[in-house]
Amino acid sequence: MPTYRSPWADDTTRHVGLLARSFFERSVVAHQERFSSQHSVDRETWLEAGELGLLCPSIPEELGGGGGTFAHEAAVLWEQGRLADDSFPYAIHSTTVPHYINEYGTEEQRRRWLPELASGRLIGAIAMTEPSGGSDLKALRTRARLEGDHYVISGAKSFVTNGSMAGLILVVARTGGEGARGLSIIGVEREHVTGLSHGRPLKKIGQHGQDTRELFFDDVRVPARNLVGEIEGRGFAQLMAQLPQERLAIAIGAVAQAEYAVEITVDYAKDREAFGGTLWELQNTRMVLAECATAVRVGRVFLDHCIVQHVSGKLDAATASQCKYWTTDALSTVADRCLQVFGGYGYTMEYAIARIYAGSRVQRIYGGANELMNELIARSL
Repeated sequence: MPTYRSPWADDTTRHVGLLARSFFERSVVAHQERFSSQHSVDRETWLEAGELGLLCPSIPEELGGGGGTFAHEAAVLWEQGRLADDSFPYAIHSTTVPHYINEYGTEEQRRRWLPELASGRLIGAIAMTEPSGGSDLKALRTRARLEGDHYVISGAKSFVTNGSMAGLILVVARTGGEGARGLSIIGVEREHVTGLSHGRPLKKIGQHGQDTRELFFDDVRVPARNLVGEIEGRGFAQLMAQLPQERLAIAIGAVAQAEYAVEITVDYAKDREAFGGTLWELQNTRMVLAECATAVRVGRVFLDHCIVQHVSGKLDAATASQCKYWTTDALSTVADRCLQVFGGYGYTMEYAIARIYAGSRVQRIYGGANELMNELIARSL
């Protein structure tokens, strides 16, 4: 097929992409089996990413970041997806956590936390989901009560990426009454608190290299100055404003992985001998991969449109939801059909297609389940 170039890519984003690809090949993919067995990447991996300037590329330079735009984040996410890596939780640490602080944090919070996140010395996490709530953020039960100059946090969070490694956890907690207006985001610095514990690594279907855990807050005392934003009750509005970027990051990984899945499956089909020829010579194989390649191209063009809109500040929540829903659904379908071409080999984790297939399923759940995405889309019609 003719070479396709994303309209948001320029010389600087291509440079960032090349640097990211080299980093992921050398320092992440090469160690994927070990990361999967230990359920996390090495702490040194974070420091290397920070030294290379790959973390927080769209955070202002004076705060330790790269001073770029979301397009530079997209370049890193794209290369990670193109290598089928799902061990290094770049999107949470770099594309999600720092932007809550940069957009809503106090000047003191920005200068205290952002340079550390950009260097990789401080690992970030966000704790939203709860065991009883799922995607229903308005039903959160974790509570933070104000006692003097401290918040005291009690409750539990589930499916927290970087759950045991994070030094800074943005906790969504209830500081007021029921519903959306009672929620706030509070930064919890692990080394400065007691009463915070985590469970064992969750045994997931895929994404084995990520540190995904439950967190438990047993009267964790946090300075009141760690409230993200100076007014209580703004948490839900902050989440609604930032979640479109998180969903766009998920979509980037989904399209990149789907594109890679098609490429490796075409190569495999042209090489694999069966029934007196190659799999590629069978019409059904060619038709399946033609359909998959078309779905990927459609998804990439829509994704690129959304990235351009987001960089210019024009991406709305409903369109971001459309992009997240469509691309993650497409990835699941493409991964399944491509794995079928590999036959029995596709069911072994030694092949990248198996990792893509296993990791694709959760992308229709996290960042807001796709059923919720469709509800948000419907409200805009």
